[in-house]
Amino acid sequence: MWEFVGDRFDEIAFASVQHLSLVAQSLVIATVLGVGIAALVYRNGTASSLANGVTAIGLTIPSFALIGLMVAPLGFGVAPAVVVVVFYAMLPVLRNAVVGLAGVDRALVESARGIGMSRFRTFWQVELPIAWPVILSGVRISGQMVMGVAAVAAYVLGPGLGGFIFQGLSRMGGAGATESIVTAVVGVILLALVLDLALVALGRLTTPKGIRA
Repeated sequence: MWEFVGDRFDEIAFASVQHLSLVAQSLVIATVLGVGIAALVYRNGTASSLANGVTAIGLTIPSFALIGLMVAPLGFGVAPAVVVVVFYAMLPVLRNAVVGLAGVDRALVESARGIGMSRFRTFWQVELPIAWPVILSGVRISGQMVMGVAAVAAYVLGPGLGGFIFQGLSRMGGAGATESIVTAVVGVILLALVLDLALVALGRLTTPKGIRA
């Protein structure tokens, strides 16, 4: 195992950076989209229920199948990988954003409106900061989940450590097959831990002191 890693260290390191970059950038896009959609629907009970239903249904779609379906419109490479990772990452963020925003005390919102704050300013300065810890929990869940999805994206030649998994599977029983798979799996786990620690630190920096747990 150590010999395998040593011989391919540069390749593994490059794939790890690609993997983390794919997940991190997709997570940012997913968070913006998820919070944006939640901001549009959380005041409406029917729309909120619909959004929650979509997230529940979306999570039942096999990632391998969805990635395969993206080949026809988007081809192979980075584009289908990003679309699929963003899709799955957005689902927990959207659900938590709807829950978090809907759970903000309406008295606080009315008080902000009563002192002359616009609806957008009330959302940005009052509702979003209060709901942020719940939203961030969704972001952390998404980050852990899509680390694995990003590995599957190697099926369509997406970037990241998934290439080692598929290489190992393609020559199962041959020299270095098991080492290739194990290296990728361990790498994905370590990257997931690094990302989660980064998100915890982000939460400490961005959560108002008055509402920290």
